[in-house]
Amino acid sequence: MLNWEDLRYLLAVAEAGSLSGAARRLAVDHATVSRRLNSLETSLNSTLIRRSTRSCSVTPFGQQILGMARRMEEAAFAIERSARAEQELVAGNVTISAPPVLATHMLAGSLQLFRERYPQIQLSIVSQAARISLSRREADIALRLARPVDNNDVARKLGAMPFSLYAHRDYPQKNQPADWAFIGYGSQYATMPHARWIVAAADGRPVSCAVSDITSQLMAAKSGAGVASLPQFIGDVEPELQRLPFSGELFAPEIWLVVHADLRGSPLLRRVLDFVGEVVTAKGLA
Repeated sequence: MLNWEDLRYLLAVAEAGSLSGAARRLAVDHATVSRRLNSLETSLNSTLIRRSTRSCSVTPFGQQILGMARRMEEAAFAIERSARAEQELVAGNVTISAPPVLATHMLAGSLQLFRERYPQIQLSIVSQAARISLSRREADIALRLARPVDNNDVARKLGAMPFSLYAHRDYPQKNQPADWAFIGYGSQYATMPHARWIVAAADGRPVSCAVSDITSQLMAAKSGAGVASLPQFIGDVEPELQRLPFSGELFAPEIWLVVHADLRGSPLLRRVLDFVGEVVTAKGLA
């Protein structure tokens, strides 16, 4: 007899491309994934996954089952969202996904204020650069630095996050722009909009060091390593840093607040959405 739970393992293997990748996604061990797949294949008397040493591929029949399993998963998530939207009690857990710069420098510092205002709501902040799926309940709310494209989501533009150039107040070359050395990103991040902007702003001037995130760039600038491109709401309040003149167009990504369409009327999520909007406004970004 088919165990519906086994289909989750098929989905995870198909998406991850390997048993080990599926195990990481599902927070189980490799043996559990293998056992659940074997159980599914036995119940259907068919091979769904071809296994190799490093990867897995889905058989033609497995692709048919995979399509139906995805529709079942979508329906299950839709049921969960509908039930959550009907919940009138303003209490429970809410997860916000946000880029690291917003999670670290904006949301985290507001948690105590949120707790004082809404003691019955447990707020979780997930700091991640990768986009997540609100349809799959990977988070309840998302803050994004680009306009969302998922038609199932409802998005509201909160404002923008302008950047400027900063260096340590004692940076020897701060008054000689031709001699500035820039703090940038490594080659693996070269396609990111902020990374491309830094390269354009440097305009042939050297990159003194490459780090992976804005918080690290902030610390590098405070150490005197060079010129960093930082959000103004961060750089302007750092006493060790000085904003540098720049005549070009500033990098200023838009800030979008996103929730799944099924949940936009949830009283619980409404409290959190309004609070996040207040925090963005308080930082001068609205």
